[in-house]
Amino acid sequence: MDKILQKVVTTAAESAQVVRQKEEKLSHFRKILPALLERGLDNINLSMFDEETRSALLNAFGEEYQRKGKAQDAMKAYILAGNKGRLTAMGEDYEKVGLYTNAIDCYRLADNTDKLLKCGNRCLEEGKTSDAIKAFLTVKDVERLTRVGDDCLRKEKYDHAIEVFKAVGNTQKLAEVGDKALRERQMGYAAQAYELAGDSGRLSALGDQALREGLFATAYKSYVLAGNTMMAQFVKENFGAQINL
Repeated sequence: MDKILQKVVTTAAESAQVVRQKEEKLSHFRKILPALLERGLDNINLSMFDEETRSALLNAFGEEYQRKGKAQDAMKAYILAGNKGRLTAMGEDYEKVGLYTNAIDCYRLADNTDKLLKCGNRCLEEGKTSDAIKAFLTVKDVERLTRVGDDCLRKEKYDHAIEVFKAVGNTQKLAEVGDKALRERQMGYAAQAYELAGDSGRLSALGDQALREGLFATAYKSYVLAGNTMMAQFVKENFGAQINL
């Protein structure tokens, strides 16, 4: 019994000594942390430390960078430390002040799908369409993205609608965007949407309409994108001087 007790006491003493040694190392590094920060995280070698100590040091770097307002450096330190909790907390701070792009970056690095979805929904409610798209793209939520794209199309936000439907690979929706843009005489968006949809028929039709309206540059570009070499050559030979071809 005495031997067992002695072993327990010895083990506890050894563990306490290891903890003290680690704390002494950390205390030493905290004292010289400002000087280390000046060197930059990329220029400091922490490979001689065990994983636990290295992680603690990296978190100390992150905290100090945050205190100094160097968010990108803080994020890098937390990433290296594998501290997803800190990254999420940074995201929450950004979200509170409406910096949704930064918040989404933090949640993405923290692999926090729940926060990304909630932030995306909040962005939608506040009309921050670009940020909502970014959040939903990060989690590859095709259903939500499609709803966002449809909403953008209704509101004639063609650039956002094209971005969404391109991301989800929905060529039918891209063609719909092109059709509506064409009806509203937004020919640039129409050409972009039809090109991404790979719809040579619609591109040629766009070229025909542009040609009838005397928009020779648009007509030429549309025919080229459609692979309609005959009509592209026709425009080039007859109206090339007017569009610097």
